[in-house]
Amino acid sequence: MSEETHDVIDFCTLGMFIIDEIEFPPPKPPVKNIVGGAGSYSALGARIFSPPPKSKGVGWIVDCGSDFPPELRDFIAQWDTGVLIRETPDRLTTRGWNGYGENEHRAFRYLTPKLRLDHEALLNTPLLWSKSFHLICSPLRCIDLVENIVALRKQHARLGSISRPVFIWEPVPDLCTRGELENCLKTLKHVDVVSPNNAELGGFFGKNTDGKHHVDFRAVEGLCDQWLESGIGPGGDGGVVVRCGKDGCLVTRKGLRKWLPAYHQSAGQVVDPTGGGNGFLGGLAVGLLRGGAEGVPDNLEEAAAWGSISASFAIEQVGMPILSRSADGETWNGVGVKDRLSDFKQRLASYIQP
Repeated sequence: MSEETHDVIDFCTLGMFIIDEIEFPPPKPPVKNIVGGAGSYSALGARIFSPPPKSKGVGWIVDCGSDFPPELRDFIAQWDTGVLIRETPDRLTTRGWNGYGENEHRAFRYLTPKLRLDHEALLNTPLLWSKSFHLICSPLRCIDLVENIVALRKQHARLGSISRPVFIWEPVPDLCTRGELENCLKTLKHVDVVSPNNAELGGFFGKNTDGKHHVDFRAVEGLCDQWLESGIGPGGDGGVVVRCGKDGCLVTRKGLRKWLPAYHQSAGQVVDPTGGGNGFLGGLAVGLLRGGAEGVPDNLEEAAAWGSISASFAIEQVGMPILSRSADGETWNGVGVKDRLSDFKQRLASYIQP
């Protein structure tokens, strides 16, 4: 394993690639055969802040079944990432159905059997040496993945000691329950950042964190305090970022508690919320690595701002935003990422905490 290999990948997600079809309330027509899945959207979030040559540092895995559309191969290639394409011709590509109803209600089901990713998918690939990992899973599976990834890196290292990567855990919604709280608290000690949405956070405690018009800000803070008191990260200096939709996010660790607003303040700017949370975490991950401070914990607030920008691009349209290139650099949906981040930070300077 060469030294160069260890420095290639900044971000790797073990979320899946899914071909989505989305059904909206009438009269909006459904859409089919679009790039989706937690892996795709978190890769998008990291890619938005990684113009070439940094784009090659965005690692994700795409399993292409016998039905994989050629146009999606072209779409993936356009991003110029460190994607690992695996041909699985003896199966269909993982496909999902998303149905949206009133009051942001979302239903999801798989249309074909899923092919879940684990640590073994990283073997003999540059992805094993990623500087950060996005894991979307249950508590005990998260512990298993972290321990196995760390063990594989030690087993295959040829340069002596290999630094521990940053682990970002996105709890899977179905197992955010009171019965899983004990397992959750164990898991927190294995990861550097945990990022549920407010409903998932409340689910672990059997609490409703939704207010009448906004989230219950004080309830979200109180539950985060319990997690921090229990301890997050191997050194106890990890953090929590709670994603709260239109109410933005809460960023908290020892010595820090701050609310950031959502970038989009009008419901009309949000066309399709699919993947917004996953995209947030891709931006958060690269922000933790490149946010300016020396240590990951100190970058948490900056990283959450990056995540907010990534999420904003993910939800402006159905499917993925449009990447364009010119002599001035890249744009997404015609907007420069640095311009949008600068605009957001100006807004943050006068933002009043809820």
